Amino acid sequence: MINNIINHITFGNGDDVVFLHGFGGSIDSFLGTAKIIAGEDFRVTLPDMPGFGKTEIKEPMTIYGYADCIAALIRYYDMKNITMIGHSFGGRVAIILGAQARQYGIDLKKLVLVDSAGIKQRRGIGYFFKVALYKIARKLKFKTAAKFGSTDYKSLSEIMKKTFINVVNADLTPLLKEIRHSTLIFWGDRDKDTPLYMAKKINRLIKDSGLIVYKDAGHYSYIDKFHEFNSALLYFLKN
Repeated sequence: MINNIINHITFGNGDDVVFLHGFGGSIDSFLGTAKIIAGEDFRVTLPDMPGFGKTEIKEPMTIYGYADCIAALIRYYDMKNITMIGHSFGGRVAIILGAQARQYGIDLKKLVLVDSAGIKQRRGIGYFFKVALYKIARKLKFKTAAKFGSTDYKSLSEIMKKTFINVVNADLTPLLKEIRHSTLIFWGDRDKDTPLYMAKKINRLIKDSGLIVYKDAGHYSYIDKFHEFNSALLYFLKN
C-alpha cells in the first residue's frame, strides 16, 4: 500500500540510509550523493514527500504528518541501523523521528542535519512591521495585501500554502534535547534561509553532535561543497 502513497526509489544493499529533501525538492535533490553512498555497501531510500515530486497531496499536512508518512515507509521495508539525512524542511522531519524513534518504532542509528530548519528564527523589527502592514491591508481589504509574501509562496496551491504555514510555525527546539543518536550537522556559513546561529544552537542542544561549517556555501551546502560533503558523510556512516 505504501507504494501507492509515497513515490520513492530504493537501491543498494547494507545498512539503511534515508534521504529527506527540502521544501520544494524531490527524489532528485539527493540522488547524486545517494548513488555514491549506495556504492559503499548501503541501501539508500529517497522519497518524494507528500506534495512534492510525484507524490500527491489531498489535504493540508503538519510536520508530524510528514514524520508519520516517513516512519510508515521505514517500517514497510523493515529498515535496520538507519541513518537519516534531512535537508532544511527534511531536517524538521528528521528531528522529530530522531527524538521519537522509539515511539515511531524505527531502528534509528545516526542522524544527519543539513542546513536544517526546525527552530524559530530571530526576527528584527522590520519583519514585525511588514507583518503588521499586511494584517492592516488584509483587514481593510486593500489590494496591496496581495503584494506581501514571497513569489514562491504565492505560486503554491491552497493546500500547500496551508501545509507551509503548518510546517514553518512548528517550533521543534524542545525535541533537540531528546535526540540521543550520534548526529552530524552540516551548514553553509552564507546560509540566509537558516542562518548559522541555528546550526550552533542545534549543535549545543543535541548532546552527541558535531558541526561542520563550509566556507562560502549557502543553504544548499551539500551541493555547494559536493565532494567535501560526500567524503565527510561516508566517514560518518562507516565509523
